[in-house]
Amino acid sequence: MAIKEATVDTAGMGYLESLPRRLVTVWLPLSVFLFVLLFPFYWMVITAIKPNEELLSREGNPFWVINPTLAHIRKLLFDTAYPEWLWNTILVSVTATVLSLVCSVLAAYSIERLRFRGSRYVGMAIFLAYLVPPSILFIPLATMVFQFGLFDTRLALILTYPTFLIPFCTWLLMGYFKSIPYELEECALIDGATRWQILTRIILPLAVPGLISAGIFAFTLSWNEFIYALTFISSSEVKTVPVGVITELVEGDVYHWGSLMAGALLGSLPVAVLYSFFVEYYVSGLTGAVKE
Repeated sequence: MAIKEATVDTAGMGYLESLPRRLVTVWLPLSVFLFVLLFPFYWMVITAIKPNEELLSREGNPFWVINPTLAHIRKLLFDTAYPEWLWNTILVSVTATVLSLVCSVLAAYSIERLRFRGSRYVGMAIFLAYLVPPSILFIPLATMVFQFGLFDTRLALILTYPTFLIPFCTWLLMGYFKSIPYELEECALIDGATRWQILTRIILPLAVPGLISAGIFAFTLSWNEFIYALTFISSSEVKTVPVGVITELVEGDVYHWGSLMAGALLGSLPVAVLYSFFVEYYVSGLTGAVKE
């Protein structure tokens, strides 16, 4: 019986040894997948460096550039407030992410590790709050922003973004904290450690992949958020990249496509770089990969 199972396993592993089978089952699907993912970035690049004559012309190859130019990028960086938009986006995203992570860590630890009565229902209620669409929440939030005098300030975004960041980050960290063995915490309690010491010296070091995963998620949502930034900000110098590019580079029925694509490309690079550096931690954080 063991010989038969070994024969079946060997046959399964040898299925991809031939080149035609590898091409059909591995390389062809990967090529299609990469093309679908990378083509928008390619289109943004060629549109950002394509002169207006080629952008508006119906002749020639639309997927290639004959006379590349940096005029659109120069206009974006020097004729608009794009550097200020980029700084506003970085400041708001980083601050909202840090604030959301601090609140989420405390909430997830108290729900998952303190074992009080009704903790399961509290955790479910926090996750259900994430399912409420921002298109509904921004109406009461707008009233609060106006009443507290925060309209047209970065603080309005910093304080409203955690309303949709904290629920999901809390739910994600709850699943990761659950995978950490309780024996470590019980041993620390026997040795006289406080709850704060257990959280900072035991739980958080083991939960670094989960923290990175939640941080990347929160940073990405903050970076790409549009509804709150459009509603609570009106001054050009306080706008974020998603709102500034759309509102400042579209004049009536005139679309500055070159600068629009340059702004979208430069705005997407920080998130892409962040994912490339922490992709392993991001995946392990989503799967709760803590070995007992």
